[in-house]
Amino acid sequence: MKNKNQFGHVEKIDRKRVHFINITSFLMGFAAALFAYVVSSYFKEVLGTDNVGFIYLLAYLIILFILLHLHKIVYIFGKSFILHLSVVLKIISVCGLLIFPVSFTGIWFMILYTIAGTLSWTILSSILESFSVDNESGRIRGMHLSISNAGYLVGPLLSAQLLNKYGFDGVFFVSLVVYVFILIFNLVYIRRTNHRFRTKINVNELLKKVYKRKNIMRIYYVSFVLEFFYALMIIYVPIYLLEKGFTWDQLGVAFTVMLIPFVLVQYPVGLMADKKTGEKEFLIFSFFILGISTLLFYLSDSKDIMVWTTILVLGRIGAALIEILRESYFFKRIDGNDVDIVDFFNTSRPVAFIIATAISSILLLFFSTTSVFLLVAIVCFSAIYPALKLADNKSERDAKKELVC
Repeated sequence: MKNKNQFGHVEKIDRKRVHFINITSFLMGFAAALFAYVVSSYFKEVLGTDNVGFIYLLAYLIILFILLHLHKIVYIFGKSFILHLSVVLKIISVCGLLIFPVSFTGIWFMILYTIAGTLSWTILSSILESFSVDNESGRIRGMHLSISNAGYLVGPLLSAQLLNKYGFDGVFFVSLVVYVFILIFNLVYIRRTNHRFRTKINVNELLKKVYKRKNIMRIYYVSFVLEFFYALMIIYVPIYLLEKGFTWDQLGVAFTVMLIPFVLVQYPVGLMADKKTGEKEFLIFSFFILGISTLLFYLSDSKDIMVWTTILVLGRIGAALIEILRESYFFKRIDGNDVDIVDFFNTSRPVAFIIATAISSILLLFFSTTSVFLLVAIVCFSAIYPALKLADNKSERDAKKELVC
């Protein structure tokens, strides 16, 4: 089905390819979740300190450089090749972690895994855009995120069980099996999506191009703040709660429950944004939720895991809403040929991780871990103003009203 978006770009949806991409997304979400909450513990065991942010800083400096030049690589090789390469790099990194014991050598394989992970999600999102249409962006992205997060939902509980019984090697082995399956599936079903970037521009030209588009810059800051939240919460929540005396079994359950909102709310909210409301109003509300939940993390001193689970769930409701709304808003503003703008948008993650880990590493030299949560709350509230300034996308209801008028 061909369609024109609100900026006059001709688009065509391929639902079969979208389904294949969603299956890959589910598997990648599951595999990523196995790693997500054990990485900081791995670094802490090797380094002997809670202040592990500088490792993430190094990884995301490399990622930022790659993403700023990714459109040039797509220009040469195409999207499918990069997706397959990123999965191969994950397999190599997991094999390295299995071969070498918990050690400084393992840290380099963890860095490689982090780089490959960001690359695979970035390029998969770009491939999905190539087979989507803007007037269904909210529901397509909502379904895509819900499916990937359904995979993510299983990960923390299984990861905690594997960690308790088999140590890090148990987590790494199961991840290896999943990634090998992902590679085979992608080679069979996502091998003829080799879209190539049509023009080639340098980094300065890219930055000038996106700077002129004010709404792209505003939604970029929205994305930056969400990734800032993820960066520090993923690193320091497990460390902080383990120090308070909770076990990995308790945290595995808490982290699994915390992820339920990602599965339940993203598709309905994406559908509502398409049909009735647009994204702007929900974004403003969502940042209030995110900021308040993080502030509660700073203020609470409870010894009850249910209290912490409730706070975590509240925060993830806000994060889940922001995640689908930023995706829906951004991809309605571009099309499948805007590979350079997509790559720029995805730099919000490494930029957020670089700034977050740099600031937190300095902060922890003078203050306790709780100071990190206060920092995150302040940054979350700062996104409300640019969200207010966004030009809202037209919903299907708005478009029908215009036709009637």
